[in-house]
Amino acid sequence: MTTNRRASLDEIRAFHARMMAVASNSADERLERIFELVPREAFLGPGPWQIKVNRRYVETPSADPCYVYQNVLVALDVTKGINNGEPFLHAALIGAAAPKPGEMVIHVGAGTGYYTALLAMLVLPNGHVQAFEIDRRLADRARENLEPFEGVALTNDDATALPMPNANLVYVSAGVFALPAHWLEALLPGGRIIFPWQANKRTGLAVLITRTPAGYEARPLMPAWFIPCVGASDSAECSKFPSAADACAIRSVWLTRDRSPDGTAVAIYKDLWFSSADCQHF
Repeated sequence: MTTNRRASLDEIRAFHARMMAVASNSADERLERIFELVPREAFLGPGPWQIKVNRRYVETPSADPCYVYQNVLVALDVTKGINNGEPFLHAALIGAAAPKPGEMVIHVGAGTGYYTALLAMLVLPNGHVQAFEIDRRLADRARENLEPFEGVALTNDDATALPMPNANLVYVSAGVFALPAHWLEALLPGGRIIFPWQANKRTGLAVLITRTPAGYEARPLMPAWFIPCVGASDSAECSKFPSAADACAIRSVWLTRDRSPDGTAVAIYKDLWFSSADCQHF
């Protein structure tokens, strides 16, 4: 016999967490439980909420949290176009970045702290997350939201202009045109940086960079568009723009002080360049 009983919020959240775990493309068995434990609505402010569809916002019919357990952008500041990012995309980024217990993570662009909280859970025990949020109002909200979570510190400042502590993972939630060189330099051996690269005006691409003994290995992942990262969005930093095909062909990145751009360079910036050749090629 069928029933018209509506699923409870716990059931809705659990199913969303299962989808997030699948979207992560990761074998990490912790992900589903952690996605379930961190309530998204707690980081969004009181409902009803504004959900972005194409380029417009649609208000949810009520403050029922069931509406935010979809693969949707939820407004944090409509006037600035700042949103809590698409869950399945972030699940895939987190899966590719593979945060591990005990690691030091830098989160650039924390917003109100939802994905910061997930990262903090994934580096337990003994891990630490240093988050940066340049918008003061968002930073204040994030600091309050993150109080229940262990090993999290939040700085209201520009992460592109500050010294970066050594880290196992740098997780960037803002569109980067010119990757700051000191973010790469902060990576510990085996460290990763995952960021949405605005390679050109029409190409947004998530990129994973890993520090290896041979150099910085670069791997393009999937399309990704984020609001611009303040301090890393100056087109004057670039002397060679990549085509969409070239952006998808990157295999390594080099600091110009270590190696000058050569014929394999597909994108050249002031302090670093992307190559279509593997690190071992050099």
